[in-house]
Amino acid sequence: MFSVIVPVYRNAEFVPQLIAEFSGISAIAAERYGMPVEVVFVVDASPDDSYELLERALPQAPFRSQLLLHARNFGAFAAIRTGLRAARGDYFAVINADLQEPPELLLQFLDRLVRDDMDIAVGVREGRDDPGMSRLAANLFWAFYRRFVVKEIPSGGVDVFGCNRRIRDELLRLEEANSSLVGLVYWLGFRRCEVPFQRRARAHGKSTWTLAKKVTYFMDSVFAFTDLPIRVFTVLGALGVVLAACLGVFVFVMRLTGQIAAAGYTTTILVITFFGALNTLGLGLLGSYAWRSYENTKKRPLALVRSACFFDGASGPVSLYTGRRS
Repeated sequence: MFSVIVPVYRNAEFVPQLIAEFSGISAIAAERYGMPVEVVFVVDASPDDSYELLERALPQAPFRSQLLLHARNFGAFAAIRTGLRAARGDYFAVINADLQEPPELLLQFLDRLVRDDMDIAVGVREGRDDPGMSRLAANLFWAFYRRFVVKEIPSGGVDVFGCNRRIRDELLRLEEANSSLVGLVYWLGFRRCEVPFQRRARAHGKSTWTLAKKVTYFMDSVFAFTDLPIRVFTVLGALGVVLAACLGVFVFVMRLTGQIAAAGYTTTILVITFFGALNTLGLGLLGSYAWRSYENTKKRPLALVRSACFFDGASGPVSLYTGRRS
């Protein structure tokens, strides 16, 4: 079985299109590979009526599905993990509910995975049908991500991927809080291929992937996958020591030659301010690492499922239960 995980947040307008697109994907997968498709929708406590619309639509859908509701908003990556854990297939793929990634990409993932010569297939954007400022911001974000976090990331970034059961199981073993799922996919290694696609324009509403979320995601990735902040701070500290030593020698020589009658107030204030700011920056960086380490020692679940419902392809709900951990 092929399981497709769809995190849902503020995507109510897309529900009819999602059902139609996955109906087509299910039919093609059954015809081409003789494989049923299961779609796992994880509603991340969306404030709109996404859950209610899916709850009404899925019993009539021609494909197997699960509908999971988070107890609160845990974030898109936590929703993907919840879906991967609940999925029952042999192959898995992740796609966003706004359908800016073409659903046909799922079949391309499956085609590579069933050959058993690849463990992971990642979707690589060859272009984006987005507004100019959105393209610029996205390109800058992924350029920094590639430069400072994961050098193997394609220049266009990665949002969607497919994998086999071995990779799914390995990902779920890595229960890291405040990390990056995409970073973990690349950290795992294994046999990986890239599947190019053209990102489509968003049909409804605005993206919830805001600048603040991008900054948070970038910082989480930096602290989770690189020691760059520590190395930068170390270099700054070394430069500060060298600068202070040079300044001390200069002041001492000037004092001995009688060119300085009294110590300079301005110089003293600047030096104190510089090293005070440097110390504060260092404490902030070290505190970020310490806080993330502490968060992971708590062993809290990365998400909680308030309710879950199974649908067996136009035959109504199979079971309903609550209180699940992820």
